[in-house]
Amino acid sequence: MPEARPESRPDADDGLALNRALWDVRARIHGSTPTDRFYDVESFVAGRQTLYALERELAGDVAGKDLLHLQCHFGMDTLSWARLGARVTGVDFAPAAIERARLLAGRTGLDATFVEADTQRLPESLAAGFDLVVATYGVLCWIADPGAWMRGAAMALRPGGSLVVVDLHPAFQTVAAIDPLVVDWPYGGGEPHRETVTGTYAEPGLSLPAQDTVQYPYSIGEIVTSAASAGLTVKHLGEHVAAEFDPRGILPRGGDGRYRLPFGDSHLPVLYPLRAVSPDPDGP
Repeated sequence: MPEARPESRPDADDGLALNRALWDVRARIHGSTPTDRFYDVESFVAGRQTLYALERELAGDVAGKDLLHLQCHFGMDTLSWARLGARVTGVDFAPAAIERARLLAGRTGLDATFVEADTQRLPESLAAGFDLVVATYGVLCWIADPGAWMRGAAMALRPGGSLVVVDLHPAFQTVAAIDPLVVDWPYGGGEPHRETVTGTYAEPGLSLPAQDTVQYPYSIGEIVTSAASAGLTVKHLGEHVAAEFDPRGILPRGGDGRYRLPFGDSHLPVLYPLRAVSPDPDGP
């Protein structure tokens, strides 16, 4: 998930090591305390699905397909795809995340492969091995080089395979507060922004040792261009003003149970779903 606000703009791209250290700590904490209701590992082990309708609709029927889940954290969504019948591989750069994902797969009895790797530098062993590459919720804001990320996804796809991304909309990420509306984050540009965090979205009341992180703002145009430059064909791009959950803990909940970002008499988009396809030389 994306975090709060920038404190400075570092010139050197030291984000990878800083962010790996942050997510290594979080992978050990998330779902491991009695007060963590965000992940609720025990109900997941008992059979709860963690996937939302948006990514399931975009991915379609995954039964019997090979699915690569990028930035899988400690594996709950990866294993949820497995419960839908996919043959799954999860990738994350945090060693603790991969360790916990393998343990969780063992507890659930689900077959899954987990690989420790930077998603900007996927191993060649994953090349052309997947019908689907999936990444959701808090993805590209942690990526210094979205072009390399997209090229890795394209490399992992078989001809005609699909990349499915559901992420926080860049317009939503610019907003710090709703009432009054405060905007303090760039809309795009990709410049690294260093900040210090002392907690986690999974347990807002939990105080953790301060850690430096680096995040990167990208516009919708920059994201789509990165996909196209990697040789992918964008088949669907949506901009959704309502979400099933509040990814950042700042949105009001409507009477229909959905969360929206008010903007005057209208709403700004909260999420974007993107589906892009790898070229198929044998296709139409």
